[in-house]
Amino acid sequence: MEGDDCSFPPDSSDDHSQRGSVASSATLSRAQDVLIYLFGDSAVHLSVEGLGSVTVQELGRSVREALHIPESAQDAFAFWLCSPLLELQLKVRHQPYKLCRQWQDLLYRFTEASEEDISQDEPFLQYRRNVFYPKSKELQIDDEGVLKLLYEEARSNILTARYPCDPEHWMGLGALSFAIDEGSSLDSQQFTSTIREKKLSSFLPAHVAMGGGGLLSTLRGKSSRQAGLEQNLLGEYRKISTSAASPPEPTQLLHQYLNTCHTLPYYGCAFFFGEIDKPAQGILQRGKRKAVNIGICLEGVYVMDVKEKHVLLGLRFSELSWDHSHPEEEGDSHILWLEFDGEEDGTPVNKLLKIYSKQAELMSGFIEFCVELKSASEGGAAADTDGEVSQSPQPARKDDSNKNGRGGRRGMLHRQSSVVCSRVHSLNTISYVDNGKEIKRLKPKRAASFFTRQASAPTYSAVQVTESLEQG
Repeated sequence: MEGDDCSFPPDSSDDHSQRGSVASSATLSRAQDVLIYLFGDSAVHLSVEGLGSVTVQELGRSVREALHIPESAQDAFAFWLCSPLLELQLKVRHQPYKLCRQWQDLLYRFTEASEEDISQDEPFLQYRRNVFYPKSKELQIDDEGVLKLLYEEARSNILTARYPCDPEHWMGLGALSFAIDEGSSLDSQQFTSTIREKKLSSFLPAHVAMGGGGLLSTLRGKSSRQAGLEQNLLGEYRKISTSAASPPEPTQLLHQYLNTCHTLPYYGCAFFFGEIDKPAQGILQRGKRKAVNIGICLEGVYVMDVKEKHVLLGLRFSELSWDHSHPEEEGDSHILWLEFDGEEDGTPVNKLLKIYSKQAELMSGFIEFCVELKSASEGGAAADTDGEVSQSPQPARKDDSNKNGRGGRRGMLHRQSSVVCSRVHSLNTISYVDNGKEIKRLKPKRAASFFTRQASAPTYSAVQVTESLEQG
């Protein structure tokens, strides 16, 4: 199955609401100017005839021609309709103009935004990474223009902390980004001058560059912290310039940046908004929720704390069962349920995480498609050990997995301080269930999942949890 042929929303462009039913007119049949946005503050300007009925497939040909994207990499990108409230990857048959006319309907259906916010929200059309494009194929790309597009998107996700990462990651990536933008041969004075002109936030995540600070942080303290970050960034930059006899080529730096991002398990994810229950800490704290981003890719599902910028739960598809539920009464929530193995006082139990989100149905369908795509890929490439969608493409990780599905991450990711580690003990999960209806203690031996949606049962494996994880 091609990724372009099964994305989300499932049927939204086929539903003919009053807003979405757009009659063709003389205006729309004439050539219209269209901007297709890219990451990195640039855009492709097209003149399109018949805008009201033009499809993603037709636009794709024009954009690939304008950007000189080779045929070998044409599946790396897709069209997205984006706004601060919602992001949707489009199918090749979708008609962007009609979807734009339906945008408010989509916001009412898939977001909790207020009527005022919905009325003021406007989507833009963006050309960006196809969420169904395997990382293993991305590693084979040598075209500098394509690599630059992928780099700009990855860089944006690093700087906005959509991809949480550890200090050694964001510092190394910041230095690579500086070398890509400014060259790798600047001396210390030129480096410092450029950093202060462009500001640290151009190369380091905003929460790192700006710091927590608050009222208790003095100007002197902030200045000292900024100077320390500059020196650390300079140290990483010097490693780049001295690691080879000659300055590295742009494609080498781009590959190095993307390869580093590939070590983050949620690289290439589609992201959704939701909330989870906070653990009860007394009567006054009950009923409170925590905002989370849910990243879903070809390899698994990742729940991330929006405020703390770290992973709360990471599950590969072999480690979870899932389902979604619709509100039974007005005021109830749409819920995505994630079920995984855990323990309670030494007793194996099913753990359930409730994610409240009007995008629960989208997420459930997206997980199901990724599982099917992964299974099809593994079945078609059983004899090919280095082209599987489900495996990490990082070439150095030859012992990436074992038969029970565990041990597939580098030791760095197992550190309790790493932002990539799951923080299962900080989650408010349900640990006692019976058929998904009545809450009661499970038998010591783990029962079969009560969800019908799951990866193949024989490969279901427990999630590894460090005993003293950080609290979210």
